[in-house]
This record gives sequence, C-alpha cells and structure tokens, in this order.
Amino acid sequence: MLTGRPVVDSEQQIPDEIDTLAPLQGIKFLRKLRPLLQRLHADACERDRAGNRQLFYDDLGSLVLLTFFNPSLKSLRDLHRASRLEQVRRRLDCKATSASSLSEALRVFDADLLREVALDLLGKLPDAPTSDPRLSKLAHIPTAVDGTLLKQLPQVTQACFATRKDRGWKMHTHFEVLRGIPVKGYVTDASGKGPASEKAVLRNTLEPDRCYIVDRGYEEFALFNAIAQAKSSYVCRVRNDHTLYFEEVRELSPEARAAGVLKDAQGRMGSPKSKRIEHPDHMQRQIVVKMTDHPKRGGRRRKEATQDIVLVTNLLDVPAEVIALLYRFRWLVELFFRWLKCVLSCRHLISQSANGIQIQMYCALIACLLIQLAGGKDVRPNQWTYKLLCLYADGWATEEEVMAHLEERRRQTQKIETA
Repeated sequence: MLTGRPVVDSEQQIPDEIDTLAPLQGIKFLRKLRPLLQRLHADACERDRAGNRQLFYDDLGSLVLLTFFNPSLKSLRDLHRASRLEQVRRRLDCKATSASSLSEALRVFDADLLREVALDLLGKLPDAPTSDPRLSKLAHIPTAVDGTLLKQLPQVTQACFATRKDRGWKMHTHFEVLRGIPVKGYVTDASGKGPASEKAVLRNTLEPDRCYIVDRGYEEFALFNAIAQAKSSYVCRVRNDHTLYFEEVRELSPEARAAGVLKDAQGRMGSPKSKRIEHPDHMQRQIVVKMTDHPKRGGRRRKEATQDIVLVTNLLDVPAEVIALLYRFRWLVELFFRWLKCVLSCRHLISQSANGIQIQMYCALIACLLIQLAGGKDVRPNQWTYKLLCLYADGWATEEEVMAHLEERRRQTQKIETA
C-alpha cells in the first residue's frame, strides 16, 4: 500500500463543476489545480515496491504549474524549497520533497498524460468568434505548425562545449489560429535530423480535417502527400525558384487583386520526367502574393531584396484571397513562442531529459489554457493579464481588480475587431 493520499483512477475526468467555466469560475479555478491533475496520481506507482513513495505525479504537476504563476520560482531547487513551506503544502495539497526526488520524477512520469489534461481543458474553452466570416466556411481547422529552439545552456557555456551537436532541445507546436490556443506540443533534440526534423515530427502527428499552415522549412513532396492522404490540407510557403507545371491559370477576382494576389495557377510541383524524387500525387495550386515591406524600427538597418511570397496548397476550391489570409495567420504561432519564452519564462529549463522538458512544456500549455479560461472567449490576454493573474494567485490582487481588468480588455478587444 502506498503512503500518502488514496490512489485516484487514471481515467477520472475533470469534476462536473468545471464543465461550464464562466470567466469568474476560470479565475477561481487557478486556485483549484488539483482536480485537473488527480488522474495522474497512480502513474508509475507500480515501481514503488517498498510502498514509501511520497512524491506523486499530481504533486509534481502542481509544483511545476506553480512556476508559471509565480515566476520567481525558476529551478528544481526553488521547487524543493517551496515544497517545504506550509502555505504551499496546504494550498497545493502536497508534501515536502527533495530535489533528487523531483529530478527523478521528471524522468519517470509519463509526459503524455499531461497532454490528455490539456486536451480536456481545450474542450472547456468556448468557441471564439471568427475574425473573418470567410474563414468560418473552411472545411478544415486552420492550424499553424512550427518549432522553436529551447536552449538548455547559456550561449557562452554552449560555446565552451562545441562538441554538443544537438544544441539543446526544440519544441514543435500545433497552434489553432482561429481560437488562438496551442493544441499540441512535442519536444525533440535540436539537431533537426532524422526523427527530430520538423518534417518528420509533423508527418508523425498528422490528424484529419486540419489545414496545416507552414513555412519553407516544411517544404517536402512526401509530406504534402502524407497530409493529403490524412484527409487534411496545407498552405505552405515554398522557395521562389520552384516550378509548377501548369494545367490551368485562373483569372484573378477583384477581391484577390485587392489582397495582393499576383498569380493563381493549378498544376503539380516537380518535373514529371524526373525519376529521382517523389512527386505530389494530388493536384496543387500556386498562389503568388505581393510582399509587403515592413521597415525595421531599430538595430542595424540593412536594405534587403524583397521577393513575392509563393504559396502552394491543395485547397482547390478556396478563393485565392482566403489562402493568402490563412498564411498571414501563421505569424500567430511566432507570437505564441514569444509569449512562452518572454512572458511565461520558459527560457530556463528545469530538467535535462527530454521527458522532463516535455512535462514542463505541457504544463506551460496548461498554464496558457488556464489564462485563456480566466478571460473567456471575448478577451485577448496581454502581458499584464498574466502578471495580474499571478498577483491574484499570490493574494496581492483582489478578484474585483482582476474582473475590472478583464472587462477593460474585453472592450479593447471588441474595439479592435470592429475597427
């Protein structure tokens, strides 16, 4: 028999009172993280033959989530010391633990179980109003996919250990651009080779009924075929020197010209005479969009030659201006990475193992979803929203002050959408 709290069924669902989360309930939910994590309690308990386990998966999840709502906690040693505080143990319902136990737990517990918690939270989020009514008619869910480097060591230290080839870790993220939320996250080494390449990770995580919006790093005929076979679609920027063997050149509508579309052609990429490479097994469209220059505001200002954006897609019936609009939404995943690193302070990794970093990243996604739940569908959280929720969780801000800020953000969001 294990010591501590009773073992919870791993299939247990989030309690019923959380099924309909209003903004006010979302704020109170920040103080009730345990119901989210109870299903994790029994994970890896079969390893404890002596029956003296003190640190369970739900304890670890609560402590890691604490780092996102109290940014002063940045390391395992901080969590070890925080677990010895009476108020932390009481509010998180956990026991004092050692740094070595935390380090081992990050290697032992199954990171994929946290993904199930994140998926349940996704189901609690209300549908956000579509910013453009044309996007609501799409058959597939627009999902931006990209990766970001998570450096394990400072740059100076890494330079001293030049023999390390993977340069740290990389997080591959699927981001629903219309709802503004991450839905998947995978951690690999940063070598970019073999199973760690962006193309291989996306190929292994494909789902049906999604429109994957990707940049030039995902350009690969085999990947395009795999997406089409998964009954999904893609919008991918490709190199400008690629040749599309045309079968039809479409006439541009006034809406497409107003959106900056210069060309809309249908055909297939790659030379049909070449036997050395795989070719697309489906019909494609090439959309050429005029590049919009954005002058650099600071730093070294270099004059760079701008080229038009060339997009390739298997969406044959979608207007060209909508495809151009979809690619513009890809930038939201870059803003999410900035939020993850700069606001949630995920630049510092609390583990040196891939599984531990995966746990940290899933906890970061859960923290993002909790922040979105606190604001509701009509609020776009900003940096002060996150800081105010941290102050509220620590007892420095009142519920009325948080609600006043959310109402102000709601008015600002409505003003932006109606502009």
